[in-house]
Amino acid sequence: MYNQKVVDYFMNPRNSGRIEDASAIGEVGNPVCGDVMKIYLKINPQSEVIEDIKFETFGCAAAIATSSMITELAKGKTLANALKITNKDVADELGGLPAVKLHCSLLAQEGIQAAAADYYMKRDGKLPAGLSFPESSMSNGGAEEERFVSEDSRAAD
Repeated sequence: MYNQKVVDYFMNPRNSGRIEDASAIGEVGNPVCGDVMKIYLKINPQSEVIEDIKFETFGCAAAIATSSMITELAKGKTLANALKITNKDVADELGGLPAVKLHCSLLAQEGIQAAAADYYMKRDGKLPAGLSFPESSMSNGGAEEERFVSEDSRAAD
């Protein structure tokens, strides 16, 4: 179902964890499948470059792989450039995702958007003109999917 790159990013996630003194935190979720993603940003206030980025994700293999990939794509970019990363960019960098898992790449895009919204609200008390962000922190990808079950979970059943 998954290509080798997706499996690698799931089994060996990059930038996982939290940033205790984060400049911004974005949390998004998908109520259909139960995936929840939290993105932490450490942003240089002068240049607005993302100096560090980490994630915590509860979800399927695709959710974890897309979380990991979005952190690699955004790290070192300005916040404005990170906001240009699309779900298609994430899926393409992973070598593709099964159709029923494409909503995970959208969740990753929305995670960056939610973290950016948190940053701007903390900094200015409002969102910059012309930028759009998810209306809700809960995305509804609309697609039914098979839940990922870990080997440990199967052994306990």
